[in-house]
Amino acid sequence: MIELTVDNFEPEVLEQDTPVLVDWWGETCENCLALMPAVEELYEQYGDQIRFTKFNTSQKKVRRFCIQHKILGLPVISIYQNGEKIDEVAKDDCTKEAIEEMIQKYI
Repeated sequence: MIELTVDNFEPEVLEQDTPVLVDWWGETCENCLALMPAVEELYEQYGDQIRFTKFNTSQKKVRRFCIQHKILGLPVISIYQNGEKIDEVAKDDCTKEAIEEMIQKYI
């Protein structure tokens, strides 16, 4: 799974023509940390069919960047393709089943 930063977000996510899953998470977000094992399992299952990445929103100086990408609460799992966000599950809807259902639409 690719660790994203502000500097590599564009080439690793926005410049890809294949679907890219972005796991937006934070170090102090209990729900994010609880969801991580499920995302890892999905990565093991679907990692050869969809690009998996994760963005730690606890990095320094990323608040504006997150707001630009409409990440206003956590956890959020987004799918991007050709520079556009095409799907997303967020907050209480972030379950392994919901993420897997979203992934299956794009593989």
